[in-house]
Amino acid sequence: MTYLAMIRILLVDDHAIVREGYRALLAKQPDMQVVAEAEEGVQAYQRFKECSPDVVITDLSLPGISGLEVIARIKQRCTETKILVFSMHQNSSFAMQATRAGALGYVTKSSPPDVLLRAIREVHAGHLFLSADIAQALALEKLGSERLALETLTVREFEILRLLVEAKTTEDIAQILNISPKTVCNCHYLIKRKLGVASDIELMRLAIRLKMISLLDLSG
Repeated sequence: MTYLAMIRILLVDDHAIVREGYRALLAKQPDMQVVAEAEEGVQAYQRFKECSPDVVITDLSLPGISGLEVIARIKQRCTETKILVFSMHQNSSFAMQATRAGALGYVTKSSPPDVLLRAIREVHAGHLFLSADIAQALALEKLGSERLALETLTVREFEILRLLVEAKTTEDIAQILNISPKTVCNCHYLIKRKLGVASDIELMRLAIRLKMISLLDLSG
C-alpha cells in the first residue's frame, strides 16, 4: 500500500464562507489537511507560529496587516515555508510583489478548483506555480517593457541591431553603414545595455520575442 505524504495547510482568508468552501474542497484530498485557519494578518502569523504548516494559503486583502506583510513575516521566521497566494487580484503587479515577498505560487480565485489543488502540490514540492491568467499577464507585461526598451534605441542603434540579428559581422555592418568597426562595437555594447541583455544569445532571443526575427528565418 502506498502512503501519501500529508500536506498540512494554514488557510488565511477574511471571509468565513470562503474558507468553508476551501476547507470542504481540501478535505476531499487524501494528501491534504487544513490544520489551522485565520481571518486576518496578525492572527495568521500567530497560527503559523503555533502549528508550523507545510503550506500557507493566503489572500492578499486582509484586515489589519496585508497578505504581503504576512508573507514577509513568515519567510523571515522560517525561510523554508511554502506560501501560495489565492487572490481575487488578477493584476500581474500583485503577483510580482507576492513572489518578491516570498510566495512560491499565485492563483486567482477565478481559477477552476483543480488549478488550486495542483498549485498546492507544486508549491509544496518547492516549484513556482502561476495560474494561466497571471502567467499570461506577466508575460505580456514583460513584453511591453521590452518594447519600451527597444524604443529607447536611436535610429543608428536600431539599424545596427537589425543587422546584428541578420547575423552580419562587425565588419559587414561597418561597411554597410559606412562607419568604423569601433563605432559598431560601441553601439553593440550600448544596445545590449539599453535592452538589458548580457550576451548576443539573449539579444537574439529578445529579437525573436519582439518579432524582429522569426525561427523560420533562423532555420533558413
